[in-house]
Parts: sequence; structure tokens; C-alpha cells
Amino acid sequence: MASIENLPLTLNLKPEEVKKLETVLNSQFEIEAYSPRIKFGGGFSNFAETTNIRLNGVYPEREFKTVPLLASRIVEGKKWIEKGEIVVPVLLAKGMNVNIGDTVVVVATNKDGSVNGKQFKVAGILESAVGPGGRDGYIHIEDARELLRMDEMEISEIAVRLKDFGRLNMFNEKLNGLISKNRNSQGEPAFEVYTWETLSPFYNIAKMIDLMTFFIKLMLIAIVLISIMNVMIMAVYERIREIGTIAAIGTLPGKILSMFVIEGFCLGVVGAIIGNIVGVSIILVLNLLKIKFNFGQQTGLLLVAKITPSDLLFISVTVIIVSVIASLQPAFKASRMEPIEALRHV
Repeated sequence: MASIENLPLTLNLKPEEVKKLETVLNSQFEIEAYSPRIKFGGGFSNFAETTNIRLNGVYPEREFKTVPLLASRIVEGKKWIEKGEIVVPVLLAKGMNVNIGDTVVVVATNKDGSVNGKQFKVAGILESAVGPGGRDGYIHIEDARELLRMDEMEISEIAVRLKDFGRLNMFNEKLNGLISKNRNSQGEPAFEVYTWETLSPFYNIAKMIDLMTFFIKLMLIAIVLISIMNVMIMAVYERIREIGTIAAIGTLPGKILSMFVIEGFCLGVVGAIIGNIVGVSIILVLNLLKIKFNFGQQTGLLLVAKITPSDLLFISVTVIIVSVIASLQPAFKASRMEPIEALRHV
């Protein structure tokens, strides 16, 4: 992982190591598909200009099954990779004026330090998932092996797709436990397992959004707390003489306290019900409008708003609890009033 940007060929998995991993992966019911890859850097030439490129050697049928949206990112050409063909990133295609059907040359340094080159036919142009600066291209894994002059197939990484995305972290721990017994000559784990969250630049953005959402929730709770407390304080202030009257006829302070707490509880329940109805109605309207938006390289994305019953329950319970807490101070004040002082209030 520490060398992921350098893509050193000396750290590739040997055939016996790949076999061990595949034995483990084939026995896991949670896995939908997995795809072995050879990742390496090289030179990309159109016979007039040369630049650098990062290549992924893959088995097409396994890669497209593991990453089904990869085909949708191929904006030109056929959505498949045959031997002798290359899918180039749109950045290189535009910058070097490369079109579908053109012949290009890829030059790479082998593990022993020698240089080898191979001609490819441009079969597709790939749109980057992370923006216009992507430099990742794809070739067939057999072509990668030939270009790197490997005596036997070596693998840089294996991408795994799960059937249930919700089991991501659970399966990550399980897989780590299954392969942690394999150690290298230094006594360190021979394999490393990472989730997409660790590797994706979008994960930090998602964490920031979650943090912002948390603070927004705190602000809303504070608003509810202050609003209910204000209503209850006014209710106590406007009914001071009533409180004095019921206290004078023998109503216990605890009974007066419970009356105002119950009122705060009822305010919370009614507010939660109305809020849930309004919120669900807004969500239904948004979904009916079918609003579309653009994000990065993706255009025409459909905005889909949704909320689960568990979210509604959590929010409702939170509002009710905050309402009860907000009513405690005014209720306690009402229960401590002296009847004579309350009756004299104008």
C-alpha cells in the first residue's frame, strides 16, 4: 500500500500466493466476483509524441463483472478489451490526438530493469472516475505479461466485489482474519486488505459531509430545545394565577410538575407527527419531480431522496425526549410557586 503510486513490480504476488488467495476467495459466499490485475507504469507513444501512462492488465470478463460500471465509462469505441488492444484515458486521447483504431506503442521497464515495447490498437477511450486528470488505461492481462516479460503470471492486486455492500466492513475483518496467518520472510503479513473507503478520495469528502450533518442535527436539537422551553415558560407565566389556585386547593407540587411535563411531551409528539408528514411529503414531491444534476464527470444523475422508518423513529424519539427535557425547568418552577404569591399575581 505504501508503494501504490510507484507500482513496483518487485512486490507483485507470485503464482503460489495468488493460488492461496483464490482458494480463500472462492470459498466466501459474500463475494459476487473478483478480478486479478497487473498494475504498472510505462511510456505511451503515438510515434510523434510520448508521455507516461498507468496501465491495468486485466481479464476482461472478470474485470467487467467485478466493476460493472467500467463499461459505462468507455465513452468511445467498443466496451471490451481483446488481446493487442488498449483502452486509453480521455486525457491522453485528446492531448495526443489519438482516435479509435490508431496504433500506439507502450514501453515499460521490466522487473530486471530492461525495457520492452509493444504495439497496441486503440479500442476505446475511457472517462476517468475522479476527474479529467486520470491517466489509467486498460490492456489484456496476457499482453501485460508479454510486455513485462514475465516467465509466470504475477498479480499486483485482486479487486473484490461483494453481493451485499452493507457487509463491507464485516467482510473486511473476516478476510483479514483468514489470510493474516500468511507471513513473509520478515514475519509481516504477506497480504494487505483494504476497503474502497481507504483508497477512494471521495471517502474523506463523505466523512466531512457526515460531520456537517452531525452539527446540523445538533443545531436543530438546540432550536427545538429553545423553542419548547420558550413556549413552556410563557405557559407558566400566563397561568400563574391558575397554578396558585390549584395549589391552594391542595394539588401536590409533583402533580403540577407532571402536568407541565405532560404538556411538553404532547408538544413533542404533535411536532414529531407533523414534521414526519411534512418531511415525507417533501421527499415524495422531490422524487416525483425527477430532478437531475451533474457531479464531476457524471452528467444527468437523478436525485433520489429517501428516508427509512428507522430514521423517522429515531428523529421522533429525539424530538419527544428534547421536548420533555425542555419542559422540566418551567414545570419545576411552576411546582415550587407559593399559592399566596401566585394568587396575588396580576
